[in-house]
Amino acid sequence: MQLRYSFRLYPDPGQQRALAKAFGCARVVFNDAVRAREDARWAGQPFPTAGELSRRLVTEAKRTAERSWLGEVSAVVLQQSLRDAETAYRNFSASLKGTRKGPKLGAPRLKSRKDARQSVRFTANARWSITDSGRLNLPKIGPVKVKWSRALPATPSSVTVVMDAAGRYFASFVIDTDPAADAARMPESDQTIGIDLGLTHFAVLSDGTKIDSPRFLRRAEKKLKKTQRELSRKQKGSRNRVKARLKVARAHAKVADARREFHHQLSTKLISENQGIAVEDLSVAGLARTRLAKSVHDAGWSSFIGMLKYKAQRYGRTLVTIGRFEPTSQTCSTCGAVDGPKPLNVREWTCGACGAVHDRDVNAAINVKTAAGLAVSACGAPVRPGAIPAQREETGSHGFPTGNRAA
Repeated sequence: MQLRYSFRLYPDPGQQRALAKAFGCARVVFNDAVRAREDARWAGQPFPTAGELSRRLVTEAKRTAERSWLGEVSAVVLQQSLRDAETAYRNFSASLKGTRKGPKLGAPRLKSRKDARQSVRFTANARWSITDSGRLNLPKIGPVKVKWSRALPATPSSVTVVMDAAGRYFASFVIDTDPAADAARMPESDQTIGIDLGLTHFAVLSDGTKIDSPRFLRRAEKKLKKTQRELSRKQKGSRNRVKARLKVARAHAKVADARREFHHQLSTKLISENQGIAVEDLSVAGLARTRLAKSVHDAGWSSFIGMLKYKAQRYGRTLVTIGRFEPTSQTCSTCGAVDGPKPLNVREWTCGACGAVHDRDVNAAINVKTAAGLAVSACGAPVRPGAIPAQREETGSHGFPTGNRAA
């Protein structure tokens, strides 16, 4: 399976200018491709092919005075930008036809130089490389300093250089992992677990373990409020406003990084200790429209479940998702009697049929595990058949030995 490994880049001022030029050229070519398609649609003509767009918007455009500066960046960057535009239109068409899963997609829009995120992609034919000193050598940019946090498990097929809203640079490598090596790193286990996600506790496990919610956003609200207030007082278009905007972006990035690291550590721990994991299919979008919206977004349940999915696929674990309408909080895990709905302030209740006293969250986690069919398992045998689709996310940096790190 394919995964992305992301590392922090530290370009010098000259390399930052070269990267800014590459971001701008890729953005212009993407916008030209969108305009060419829209012009053809309004004129009632067939869409131009990818080869025609490449010839017109890259090869011929470099020979004109208006677009001669496109030759100052790697041609692979421009070709990949055209490919991104083609993929965007293909996804839009599939969404209109109903053949693409997920929410409906709109037509591709023009990119702005003021967008918070800028990126360019270098494939293998761009002849980028990693030097002996551990720097990332990019065409027409030079060797960029990289902060290696772990070793790459295989030779990357491409690298994407990203600048985020906080002004930080990252190199995202696409890696094809080895299934045999992944299986060797993860020994078989006969343990299974059910997880009940919540707000009072981030997760409650069917064995009674309760994992507190870090509430990263709530804890940083005071600082975020201060930086946002300073931004609102700066005059639009001034350099001080640009500095204040970066302070706000860095404060938000710190919260997002802490939340992502917490999700990676917890998901890796659960995957390494359990052969089968059961979770509930929560309606995060619906809960985000209630008065609990800020706490729901702060928890980041969707991101956490996504990490569980691709890590289960990678390491041969089983992840089962039960329906969101399963009455896990109303059912007695001892006798199976349904005791009816209860308000959220009821954290402990007694079953009217058998008299068992239940902790609301632990009882729900046990019912999640039972509903998923993971209550009984055999050591070494698959807990539940069926392939789980993987998500192309970062692998995390905790839980497994990484061997010798890169220079």
